[in-house]
Amino acid sequence: MELVKLLTEQLGISQAQAQGGAGLLFKLAKDQLGPGDYSQVIGKIPGIENLVESAPGSGMLGSALNGLANTLGGGTNGSGNLANLAGGFSKLGLESGMIGKFIPVILTFIDAKSGDDAKKRFSEVLG
Repeated sequence: MELVKLLTEQLGISQAQAQGGAGLLFKLAKDQLGPGDYSQVIGKIPGIENLVESAPGSGMLGSALNGLANTLGGGTNGSGNLANLAGGFSKLGLESGMIGKFIPVILTFIDAKSGDDAKKRFSEVLG
C-alpha cells in the first residue's frame, strides 16, 4: 500500500510498524467519527480497513494511561486518545513520540487522496 511505503521510507521503520501505527490512527478515527464522516476520510483510499484490522490493541499500558488521563481531566479524547495510541505503538516497538511523526505523513496522504475536508476531519480526531 502506498501509505505504508511512505511511512517506511520517511520514518525509517519496518513495514509491520508502519501498518500497525497507521492502523491505530485510522482505528481512532473510525471510533471517534460517525460512519458518514469516516467514510469521507477513507472513501477514496483503498486498503485502510486492512490497516485498521492489523492495528494492535492498546493493552494494559494504554488502558492505564487512559485511566490516568481521565482522572486528570483528560476525558476520553485528546490526551486519552494519545494514551491509547501510546500503548499500541509500544506493542509495535515504537516510542510514543513516533505518533507525532506519523500524523503529518498521514495527513498529507489523506489530503492528496481525499481532499482538505477529509484531512481536517481526521486532524480534529487527533486534536
